[in-house]
Amino acid sequence: MAVTALLALLLVALPGHAQESRLPSIGGSGGGLIAGQQESDIGQQVMVSIRRSAPRISDPLVYDYLSAITYRLVPSAPLQNRDLTLALIDSSAINAFAVPGGIVGVNGGLFLNAATEQQFASVLAHELAHLSQRHFARRMEQQETSAPLTLAGMIAGIVLSAVTQSDIGFAAIAGTQALAAQNMLAYSRAHEQEADRVGLDILASAGMDPRGMPEMFEIMMRQNRMQGNRLPEYLSTHPLTQSRVADTRNRAEQYPDENIRDGQEYHLMRSRLQVHYAPSPDVAVETFEAYLNRPEAQRNDAIRYGLSVAYLENRQYDKAVDILNDLLTRNPGRITFQVTLAEVRLAQNRMDEARTVLKDALARNPGNYPIIHTLARTEIADGNGAAAAEYLKQLTRQLPGQEHLWLKLAEAEGMARNIVGVHRARAEYDVLMGDLESAQRQLRQAQEKLPAGAPQRQIVTERLAEITSRLHARANS
Repeated sequence: MAVTALLALLLVALPGHAQESRLPSIGGSGGGLIAGQQESDIGQQVMVSIRRSAPRISDPLVYDYLSAITYRLVPSAPLQNRDLTLALIDSSAINAFAVPGGIVGVNGGLFLNAATEQQFASVLAHELAHLSQRHFARRMEQQETSAPLTLAGMIAGIVLSAVTQSDIGFAAIAGTQALAAQNMLAYSRAHEQEADRVGLDILASAGMDPRGMPEMFEIMMRQNRMQGNRLPEYLSTHPLTQSRVADTRNRAEQYPDENIRDGQEYHLMRSRLQVHYAPSPDVAVETFEAYLNRPEAQRNDAIRYGLSVAYLENRQYDKAVDILNDLLTRNPGRITFQVTLAEVRLAQNRMDEARTVLKDALARNPGNYPIIHTLARTEIADGNGAAAAEYLKQLTRQLPGQEHLWLKLAEAEGMARNIVGVHRARAEYDVLMGDLESAQRQLRQAQEKLPAGAPQRQIVTERLAEITSRLHARANS
């Protein structure tokens, strides 16, 4: 949530690779909303900055859940562009953000603090509402009359102050920019209220409980009180008052009370991330064992699953397997349990057992991201680079914007001694990181290793031409 306001407030320039430092600026006196293509360009630059500067969660199970819940909400959001890019940030703080070009980001800490799926979804609905109402463009239209912002400054503010939780961005708001920043903050309050109203409609239309939104706001208010004088990151430029909470609660109560229940998958992912953010595997085990000792938790699958993940991280593999096998007996074919069981077998170096579990799961769920990703990991661990590369090629077609998949593909191609494949995968990774010169070099090396007339050479040549064209366009901008 904080990033939506930070886009207009944080004016620091982001240090980075020189080749991506020349960004377009919002300018001119003609007024009007910024163009859709310009929003797309902003989104691409934001993702480059996030990839370079922010720790990411690459866990395919968590990402797959985030994608599923987001796209459950999307059909109910009045978005012009429904092709979103999701960024899952590895931070235990509450935060979520939406920026032009369809970028939606969520901190892992949102799972920790949202006790229900309805509360979690309410934050996503709020951010989708910001996108649908084009609040960024409307702020820029107002800002043109006082202190126009460059995209580089906005991107820097997002990355430095919202994603990495740094104070640098706030320190940059000083001197001549202070009044403009203050004015933009006041303007953002109206947008926040509008996003609340639209977000409630999105939740209700998607079959989720709008009451999750005021509940989530109350969690934020409690955390604010507990932190004393230092505002939590999401409230630093995201004004949340008692009157706004009350207004949202009153609006939510006007929707039918349908007693909507959470999906189990949310609580499984929440448990998984509780283990991830535990101070140590020992502490995670102790925590979930204590949870399970409560009488009401004895048959709670999410808590038992969390304990199995804690056992996995603590290398108590047999205990993890016992829990997961019991969970699968009660929930046959549950992908999360199957993938986690395969992860345990992989940690035990029992590759054949991991492969068997995963291939059985894949036969029932063709194209499933977590299953295929874990199969690729298994093949790499077993020294089968060519098999891993085939799985990873499938994933890069499904999720071309996930840079870690291209790195894994380069590793698998290297293991398989496919040097051309290594260069091509590295080139795509470099493109996502904004390093077009390096991508160009990688593709030229791939081109040199392919015979004239080979179909693969033609593909490489065409991609090289695209990258070269982008470099020329940037040089002339």
